[in-house]
Amino acid sequence: MKKMISVLLIAAMILTLFAACGSKKSDTLKIAVVQQLDHASLDEIRIAVVAELEARAKKAGTKIEIKTFNGQNDATVLNQIGSQVISDGYDAIIPIATLAATCMTVAAEDSKTPVIYAAISDPVTAGLTDIPYVTGTSDALNTPFILDMMLAVNPDVKTVGLLYSNSEPNSVTPIREAKEYLDSKGIAYVEKTGTTADEVLTAASALVGRVDAVFTPTDNTIMASAAAVAETLTNAGIPFYAGADSFVSAGAFATCGVNYTELGTYTADMAMDILAGGQFPPFHVMDGGIITVNTETAAALGLDYASFSSMAGTVVPVTTTK
Repeated sequence: MKKMISVLLIAAMILTLFAACGSKKSDTLKIAVVQQLDHASLDEIRIAVVAELEARAKKAGTKIEIKTFNGQNDATVLNQIGSQVISDGYDAIIPIATLAATCMTVAAEDSKTPVIYAAISDPVTAGLTDIPYVTGTSDALNTPFILDMMLAVNPDVKTVGLLYSNSEPNSVTPIREAKEYLDSKGIAYVEKTGTTADEVLTAASALVGRVDAVFTPTDNTIMASAAAVAETLTNAGIPFYAGADSFVSAGAFATCGVNYTELGTYTADMAMDILAGGQFPPFHVMDGGIITVNTETAAALGLDYASFSSMAGTVVPVTTTK
């Protein structure tokens, strides 16, 4: 009996020691930034997030460790990253784009590690609302405004191509809004979708000769092939309107959206405020209204975009990134 009691006491001491070690907090703040895939807008957000995290930590005199991950637009890879981040005991996760946010939210379900997402066009449709440990920023698209831009340049548009991925949550609401808008104007539309680079290019090519203009929302799958899509459409004389300035830098004609550096900065501030002991605020929709125009594409299409100046406070001219 004495031997049994001794064994139990030793076991209790070991458990107490492990509990004490497990509860010991590092004096370094650890934040994981998880980018869904490489493309210009998401890169811009990541750079802004990291810069603001470092600036806020320096100002507060706090040690900070920031590690960035790339999910390669693959749910399996993102789930592996989520498991690693939780296992490594990060204090917060900042996922960039919808699939990354969804995977990180699932990974943090048991630990309740704060997840502060960036650039989710439709958090409600993505199922990222009403979760106590999740919030972030939205780059919700003003779809009717972009289609107004299309008609301002060419009031005689008869048919519009809707190019998107049906596996991309960001596209659900804006495509529905685009259909409603076009129906209200009596304008026909042709839908084409793709989930791989080859499918996207096939879909874009299938619109040639059938439409007067093409609209794509903030669709990460299409963005991955934006340069090739823009080249195909521009060579066919079709203006390509898209949901983010990264498309325009890749060769699309125009967009109206948010400033992604400001979005990344705001997201980082949310994360630091939450970690400082603040409450989780509702997701924040960033102000938009910035029209971006590719002047090289405009010249190739022979389009006059002077009317854009009267539609928005800011018109930003860009050229195609080589």
